[in-house]
Amino acid sequence: MAKITRRALLGESVLLLGSAGTSMPMLGLERGDHAGAEKKARIIVVGAHPDDPESGCGGTIALYTSLGHEVIILYLTRGEAGIEGKTLQEAAAIRTAEAEKACAILKARPEFARQIDGDTVVNRAQYANFRKILENHNPDIVLTHWPIDSHRDHRAASLLVYDAWLEGGRKFGLYYFEVDQGSQTQIFRPTHYVDITETEARKKAACLAHVSQQPETTFYPLHDRMSRFRGMETGVSHAEGFVRHNQSRVSEVLQT
Repeated sequence: MAKITRRALLGESVLLLGSAGTSMPMLGLERGDHAGAEKKARIIVVGAHPDDPESGCGGTIALYTSLGHEVIILYLTRGEAGIEGKTLQEAAAIRTAEAEKACAILKARPEFARQIDGDTVVNRAQYANFRKILENHNPDIVLTHWPIDSHRDHRAASLLVYDAWLEGGRKFGLYYFEVDQGSQTQIFRPTHYVDITETEARKKAACLAHVSQQPETTFYPLHDRMSRFRGMETGVSHAEGFVRHNQSRVSEVLQT
C-alpha cells in the first residue's frame, strides 16, 4: 500500500473518521499496513467530568493510541461533586486518581481545565482561557460533548470547545460524542462511526477504573448496550458514533 503522508492523511484540518455513507465507516488509520504516517496526529478529547471521555469514546481513544497517535483527555472538572458524603476536595482527589488510572489504560495523557463540577462557568474569561489551552496544544481533532446534553457541565464543555474552534479559525476537526444515550444525550444521529471491536475491552477497563461511580451497575452497562447498538448499525460487534460539525474543513475522507 502506498505511503500516506501527514498532508494526505490530515489535510487542512484532519478527518480520520470515515463517513456514515459506507458499509462500515472507519477511521482510515485502523490498519497497520500503511507503514504509518510520517507524523502522528494529536487528538484532544474534552469531557466535563472524569469518566465522560472514557464512556463516550474510550474505544476510539484506545484505537488512536494503539496506532501511535497522541491523545490528550482534557477534563473540564475533577468531578468534585460526584461522591456523596465527600467534600469537594476529597472527591476531587479520588476522582483525579481514577481518571489518571483510566488514562493509563487508554494510553492517553490526562489534563484538567480547573473548573468545578456542578458549578462550571461559561463567560468571556473562560472562553479566552479555554481557547488558549487548545491553541497551545494545536490539535488536529477535538472530540467533545453533544451541545444539547441534559447535563449543564456537558453543555459548558461543548460551548467552550465550539467557541475556541470558531475564534481560532476552525483549524481542527470538530466532532461530538454521546454519553448516557436517552437520558443525557438526546436526538443524536451519528454522521461517523468507529469500529471499537478490538478495543472495547480497554474501554471497559477504563470505565471500571472509576470505582467511586459504581460503573458496573451505573453507566457502563448502558454504554455497553450503546456500543453494541452502534455496531449493529454498521455491521460490527461494537462501535462508537460521532457527529462531525459540517463546517469542519476536510481535504479528503480516508476509508479502507
